[in-house]
Amino acid sequence: MLNIRPATPADVPQILAFIRDLATYERYPGAVYATEADLHRDGFGPTPRFHCLIADWDNAPAGFALYFHNYSTWRGHHGIHVEDLFVLPEHRGRGIGKALLTRVAAIAVEEGCHRLQWDVLEWNAPAIGFYEQMGATMMKEWRIMRVHYESLPALAAQSNRLALDA
Repeated sequence: MLNIRPATPADVPQILAFIRDLATYERYPGAVYATEADLHRDGFGPTPRFHCLIADWDNAPAGFALYFHNYSTWRGHHGIHVEDLFVLPEHRGRGIGKALLTRVAAIAVEEGCHRLQWDVLEWNAPAIGFYEQMGATMMKEWRIMRVHYESLPALAAQSNRLALDA
């Protein structure tokens, strides 16, 4: 039996395990640097930076959805970005991913959000098909731009130089 519930601090080890499993599935097994302390601080501290739902199947963790709020200046409203949606391989095909995504959609509607979005790797045809069946559309003209952690200090340092030059 499926139960979707908000994550608690006691779920942090399982959340981190899900994140590592997702990274392995997405072909980046060594890319996870997050720690339990990071997840405690950012998900369950005084200013939560993310929210998380846990899907339990027969009282055992089967998947999760981790999301945070964003803001659309064009719409003038907040939205939700799903950072991670993952179901353990042995639990796939039971509707758990759909249940997690529809629960996040319900939260978005309850909170008056105007957008629900997430990223998907272009090689992940099963996920793309699943998302399209759920009514999502691929925004092919948009590309993600990212400054990675290692490069961020150098970019930030330019702020001081530019302010001095002004």
